[in-house]
Amino acid sequence: MTVTGVSFFTASLSPVMRRDFTPSVGKFSKSNPISFRRLAVSTEQKQTQTQTQTPTTTATPTPTPPPTTRLSSEKSEESGEAGVAASDDEVEEQNGRVLKEYFERSKELISRSDGGPPRWFTPLECGPPSKNSPLLLFLPGILGVGLGLIKNHLRIGKIFETWCLHIPVMDRTPFTDLVKLVEKTIRSENDRSPNRPIYLVGESFGGCLALAVAASNPDIDLVLILANPATSISRSQLQPLMTLLEFIPDQLPFNPPNMLSLMTGQPLRTAIESVVKGLPLQQTVGELSQDLDAISSYLSVLADILPRETLRWKLQMLKSGSAFSNSRLHAVKAQTLILSSGRDQLLPSQEEGERLCHALPKCVIRKFNNSGHFLFLEDGIDLVTIIKGASFYRRGKYLDYVSDYMLPTPTEFKNVVEDNKWISAFTSPVMLSTLEDGKIVRGLAGIPSEGPVLLVGYHMLLGIELVPLVANIFRERNILVRGIAHPMMFVKKDNIRDMLPDVSQFDTFRIMGAVPASASNIFKLLSSKCHVLLYPGGMREALHRKGEEYKLLWPEQSEFVRMAARFGAKIIPFGAVGEDDISEVVFDYDDLMKIPYFKNQIEKLTSEAGNLRTDATGEVANQDVHLPGILPKFPGRFYYYFGKPIETEGMKQELKDRAKAHELYLQVKSEVGRCLAYLKEKRESDPYRNLLSRLIYQATQGFTSEIPTFKL
Repeated sequence: MTVTGVSFFTASLSPVMRRDFTPSVGKFSKSNPISFRRLAVSTEQKQTQTQTQTPTTTATPTPTPPPTTRLSSEKSEESGEAGVAASDDEVEEQNGRVLKEYFERSKELISRSDGGPPRWFTPLECGPPSKNSPLLLFLPGILGVGLGLIKNHLRIGKIFETWCLHIPVMDRTPFTDLVKLVEKTIRSENDRSPNRPIYLVGESFGGCLALAVAASNPDIDLVLILANPATSISRSQLQPLMTLLEFIPDQLPFNPPNMLSLMTGQPLRTAIESVVKGLPLQQTVGELSQDLDAISSYLSVLADILPRETLRWKLQMLKSGSAFSNSRLHAVKAQTLILSSGRDQLLPSQEEGERLCHALPKCVIRKFNNSGHFLFLEDGIDLVTIIKGASFYRRGKYLDYVSDYMLPTPTEFKNVVEDNKWISAFTSPVMLSTLEDGKIVRGLAGIPSEGPVLLVGYHMLLGIELVPLVANIFRERNILVRGIAHPMMFVKKDNIRDMLPDVSQFDTFRIMGAVPASASNIFKLLSSKCHVLLYPGGMREALHRKGEEYKLLWPEQSEFVRMAARFGAKIIPFGAVGEDDISEVVFDYDDLMKIPYFKNQIEKLTSEAGNLRTDATGEVANQDVHLPGILPKFPGRFYYYFGKPIETEGMKQELKDRAKAHELYLQVKSEVGRCLAYLKEKRESDPYRNLLSRLIYQATQGFTSEIPTFKL
């Protein structure tokens, strides 16, 4: 099956890739209900409203695949992220004041709270989720307030039915009873909707709780997202505090903020710094000082949340919860995503994340090297984006890369472009397309707006052409191109991935719509009228040998043609040139295989990645994974040429004849070759092919001006 190769170049160099009780479930205590301004509604009230408006069902229907990949408000709603793109500015405005708002609301919660029991609430910001949304249960950290996701409420509320657990300050429910509370909730919700997953998002102490619940309920479809789980409490800097509390006389004054500062580092420093970084540049020094004073005043809320006896109780809960969950890790079968901070001053979170990742069978990890313990309160941390990048969002029992996919928001797209802007800056891509009358124009007007469309072309060295291609089509035509990619970008084999790049390096590709190569995924994309990007040469073309620049290394047998005809897809052949103007292969696969060490490494890499061409013959069957030796050049320019669309509408019966299908396959290949030849010839007359000439032009005309090219 046709497959895009792997963009090792962009994955390894792009910053975005490295980034770097009478527990009555869903009920408040009726004797002393919590009521506070625009903060939450009880899940009891929410369930009653839901039951009044729509009948409760016992099964979640399979979501209908989205009909198009064009970005619009309709598409966003259909793909489960209604209004998310529109709320990006609102989210941005909140970033600088998250910590302040967190303490304000926590103070209000505490003032109206009682002695228990723990209960669920839904923040009002979450609003009504989209149809068939899964349930998300937030399990809080040691403070127990339940507002740890306050920065994420707007976005998660669009794609999840969100419940947050609040544990009152004076509540003394043991850890095992908290486990029973969550168990009762998930079993009740699983009985109500057995075909939808239940997400447990656990922060610190909540991570222990989530693991304990998952270990006791392997029969329920759970998805765990654990942020700095406190399973490492025995190796944390909280140990001295636990010991100290045992010996401090009750008569001595006790101040939690001061007590916390006795530890190495300042546990809240990272969160405070993030507030400062999030302030607008135009803010005056006076305003900044006022905000910092306000933040300092809200730290006193910790004294209300953690009086001495409560702190002792909660630290004891941490110890018992950690021991309980660690003793049952072997029983956890749930799909798990670990979020680990590199500057967590409370817990050794990154080391613990690695330990859990090796101990749990379905576990992946995402590292945030510059973040502290309170990960969800920091600027730049968006839980929905993390879930999308890790391919962890699904509405049914199994992930569907088509119907479960959500378009990138403007902010996500902007971040992708910003993190990869150096590619466009150095190569100044020229985009050409062909109109229906055969006229070649600069720009992408020749690409049909409505799908299904197959873009079939040549894969440059290391797939370096991918980012400008997808970004420019998305920016200029408002069309998202769904790339068919190698499965090694999505999963790791047997929980071991020693040689290959970590799958987290490809999160951006998944956010931008890449799907694993399979006939079923291509079928779903075309049936959903998507724009699909195919590289028949795949990895063999992207990792070509010396002297094979612009050589089409396609399978001998015809591919994709009959699938395209089944849905009447337009096939657009295209060529991309410029790799020989930025680099040269000086040490290729043949050279590497002559050296025993490199030969052994290549064999290990290929074994881990898997070969998608086991049934193919010819050169394209050689899918060995390796990284050739490359000599960089003074940058030239990239050129893209999209040929005239080839219609397959009405050809379904005709192309059932293998000979006819192969004839059309060869026609597409010939057109791709013609596009390459056209660009190689025309670029010779481009006065701005060289980087220096382009810099001179921009210095005189402005750095945002479009740089001319050859005459069409």
